[in-house]
Order: sequence, then structure tokens, then C-alpha cells
Amino acid sequence: MANILQRNEIPVELTWDVTSIFKDDQAWTVEFQTVNALLKDYQVSVSNMMKTSKALLEALRFDETVARRVLTLYTYSHLNADTDTTNTNYQALSANIMTLYTNYATIASAMIPSILKTDKTVIETFMQEEPALTLYKTYFDRIFEEKEHVLDQKSEELLAEASEIFYAPGKIASTLSNADLRYPSMKDEEGQEVALTNGLYAKFLESTNRAIRKEAFDKIYQAYDGIKNTLASTLSTNIKYANYNAKIRNYRSSRHAALSSNHVDEKVYDTLLNVINDHVHLLHQYVDLRAKKLQLDKLTAYDMYVSIVENVKIEYTMEQAKEITLNALAPLGREYVSILEEAFQQRWIDWLENEGKRSGAYSSGGYDTNPYILMNWQDSIDNLYTLVHELGHSVHSYYSRKHQPFIYSDYPIFLAEIASTTNENLLTAYLLKTETDPKVIAYIINHYLDGFKGTVFRQTQFAEFEYQLHTDLKNGVALTHEYLSNTYKAINEKYYGPNMDSNNQIQLEWARIPHFYSNFYVFQYATGFAAASTLAKRILNGKQEDIDAYINFLKAGCSDTPINIMKKAGVDMTSDEYLKEALSVFKDRLEELTQLIK
Repeated sequence: MANILQRNEIPVELTWDVTSIFKDDQAWTVEFQTVNALLKDYQVSVSNMMKTSKALLEALRFDETVARRVLTLYTYSHLNADTDTTNTNYQALSANIMTLYTNYATIASAMIPSILKTDKTVIETFMQEEPALTLYKTYFDRIFEEKEHVLDQKSEELLAEASEIFYAPGKIASTLSNADLRYPSMKDEEGQEVALTNGLYAKFLESTNRAIRKEAFDKIYQAYDGIKNTLASTLSTNIKYANYNAKIRNYRSSRHAALSSNHVDEKVYDTLLNVINDHVHLLHQYVDLRAKKLQLDKLTAYDMYVSIVENVKIEYTMEQAKEITLNALAPLGREYVSILEEAFQQRWIDWLENEGKRSGAYSSGGYDTNPYILMNWQDSIDNLYTLVHELGHSVHSYYSRKHQPFIYSDYPIFLAEIASTTNENLLTAYLLKTETDPKVIAYIINHYLDGFKGTVFRQTQFAEFEYQLHTDLKNGVALTHEYLSNTYKAINEKYYGPNMDSNNQIQLEWARIPHFYSNFYVFQYATGFAAASTLAKRILNGKQEDIDAYINFLKAGCSDTPINIMKKAGVDMTSDEYLKEALSVFKDRLEELTQLIK
């Protein structure tokens, strides 16, 4: 049986360099104790913050100091914990930093209520007395805009103290899926017995051997079937908290609360669902094309990831992926490319899968650390796309942290997926431009359509499912595993159409989606990809003003509302036009693929 590598078997050059954050665990512990000791003085500063303009400035600066140091501590602990979720030492460090964060957040929770106790004219007077406070003008404006949703100081403190409890369902589900859940072994394409993992599962679904795809699919969901009651409970509890939080903060709904935090109108969400539902026939056409090409009466979910272009197998080593990435993203300018080179040379990336490592991929880091990337590399085109996607996040973080003060450096979630999927669109354009073999071109178009299906159609499907869960639970419906599975199955059938066999396994897919614990996050993948289509097209036209506008978007952080930031970049996301334009590209490429594979 082929075994997964242990963490200590991974070559150092293929791991991320966390020593640039702290030299070792002991240095982390010293900093942890130092920051913990600061909390007493920090609390005094916050309690006196509204007495004078100088006291307010001191408290805001003290808050930034503590927040940055807590974030750095968290980054080190969670990166180490994610590379080996079974390591009890890093589990302990993660638990300690969450406790410290809770204590910090409890004190910090008093700041906004304290500001809101006074009139906005007092803040304006303070800014005149202490010019350094003008840096925080946008911050103050946003606080007063959200006044009706902020509770009294005592209530905010109580909620902050309970934050670790409120976030527990997602953490429990993650630990269960990534550390405790064991999948059955199976035979790979060479007939070798292997331990099934999330990384291998994704690769097996791309296999041209349908028996392997089916076995991997069946065994993954066999494992999740055994814990469906537990995961239904964790997901239900997570949504209960979201609805409770919205209610006590005077929001119309948990969706309203989630979108308001990013200053995004709910109409953006509704427009997405409406436009995609109006165009879901395009996904049905793609499913029909797949069924015909694979010579199947009906597809199953495990037939949706294998290429329908025959006798073409595109694989990339890590070194090839680096070279392609640098070339594909070169239209963004020399400065952008130099940041990519730094990511490769300074070990921002943890490349390989190992025993106990968190599945999937992400970009993470703090204001004072590198923007790290977790990968579970397989030599596939999907992983090449994942790499440029996560680099989009990391370079976005790099720019925003370099060009914005800490208070405006954390770009809103609504904008996060735009930078990453712009990179994906540029990669597609580069591959289609540089390849000459019609079969390879067809393969890449197929991959693009799969990406569009997964990012726009699939994430909108998730968004519709999520919205229904939050709404139904608010109306008294119990989120049992039967309800979750039946609801998911019905939405899945609507999106994929009559040529998709909606079997009993796929109805459990809700149990595998970690983003359902990040309330109303997934819709932004779809809106982001659609906006990215427009931005990538303009970048490739080569006009310097369009490239500069895009780089300025990356530098903006949260210095303005996300809608305004995107308008400056050239895309109006309050309109449905960007969605229709993206769907038009999907339609054209679907027709092109249909002709190519004939």
C-alpha cells in the first residue's frame, strides 16, 4: 500500500517558512506572554478613550498594536496546526491564541459602543484638536452608519467573550473531516492499494476510468454517511447562531447582517440567483454535451470532472507551474511578477500533501507576515489553476498591506475572489494563446467551462441552498440530515437538469462543504468570477490605464466601499450586465468546444 508522506519527510524547500514569523515555538510563547500582559493596560486605555482627543488616539493606536500582534501569533499557530492537524502541541497553541483573541476581542468590543455613546460632532471636534485622528475618519463614518446594529457595551462584551463557543461548530466540523474521519482504501489506476484522501479524491474524479471515479465517489460518501447526523447538528447550530446574531443586532436576516458588514446590498445576491436561474439552461446544455461525449444515457456527479476531450492528458510539475504562472500573469506588469518571484523564492507556499495536513488550499497571513499559501499539490491542471488562484489572493494581500494603514488593509470578502479569479482568466487566455494542438485547445476550453461551472453555477447553487437553510430555520424548520439531503438534492436536480442522475450519494454533498460555516461567503465566488472576466479582458487589451486601475484596486484594501472600489476599477456590480457578459463568454466557449470535439 502506498502511504502518504509524513510531515518530516517533506523537503524543506517545499514547505512554507514560518521561521520568518517566529524563530521557534519558544519565541512564540514569549510573545504570547508579552501580549497577554498588555491586555490590562489596553483595557485601561479603552475605558478612558472618550475623555479627550489624545486619549482616543492613544486607544486606537493601542488597539492596532495589540490586534497586529495577536494576528501574527494566530498566523504562526494556525499554519503549523494546519500542516499536521493531529499535532497536539499546535492544537494547544491554537487553543491558547483563541483564548487570547477572545480576551482581546472582549476589551475591543467596548470601543464602538463608547464612540456611539457620544454625538458625531464630538468626534469631529476631536479630529480638529488632534489632526492624527483624521486617518480614522472613514472608520468613524462606518461606525455611525451601523449605529442601529451595535449593542450596548455590556452586551457586546458578553458576545465577544462567547465568540469561541459561537465558532465551535465550524471548528468541530473541520476537525472531524480533516483529522478524525478515515476514508476506506482503494486501488488506483495502476492497481496499487492507496489510502483515499481529499487530495486523491479530486484527482480520481478526473480519471478516464469510470470504475475508479465511481469507487472514489462511493467511498468518500460512505464515510460521510456515517457522520451525517453529527454534521447536520454542527451546521444547524452554526446557522442558529447566525440567525440569533442578526436578530439581536436588528438586522432583517442573517444574510442582511453578513452582507451589511461588507456594505453590499442584498440586491446583488438576489440578482445573482435570478440571472443564473434564468441561464441555467446553459449548464443543462453542457451536461448534455458531456453525456453525449462520454456515451452515457445519464451522467452522475462523478462524471462531471473528467475531461471530455480524449487522449489528452495535461500534467504540470511544480517547476513547470511556476514558469507558466510567471508568463501568464506577466500582463499585470513587472512589479506584479516580482512579487510572484518573491513568493516562490521566499517559501510562501507549502506545496505537498502529508499525513494530517488540512485538505484543499488557501491564502493566509497577517499584516506583519508574508501572505502564505497552503497547497496539496498534484500534477494536474486543476492544481495549476489553484496555484494562480491563491497567488491572486496573496498578491492582493501584499498590495493592500503595503499601501494601506492597518485599519484599512483588510479588503472585504466581497472583493477577495475577484483578484484570484482574474488570475484564472488570465491563465486561460495564456494557455489558449500558447497551445497549437486543437485537442489541447479543446481540453483547455473544457477546463475553462468546468471552472465556470464550478465557480459560477456551482457556487450560486450553494448560495441558493444556504439562503434556503437560513430562511427555513428562521421559520421553524428543523435542519435534520433528511431535510438537508432532500433540499440539496432538489436544488442539485434543478441546476444540472434531466440528464444528471441525482443519486443518493450526491445529496450528502452539503456535509463536505466547509464554506457553509462561513455564512453567505460562497456567492462571492460567483460574483467575483463574473467581475474578473471583465477585468481580465481589459487587462489583456494592454491599455496601461486599465492595468493601473486594476493594480489600484489591489492596493485599495477597505479604504472605500467594495462597490465603489470596483466602479473605480471599471465594473459596476450593482448591475446585472457583468453577469450576462460572463455567461456570454461561457456560451461562446461552449459552442466552440462543441464544434472542436466533433
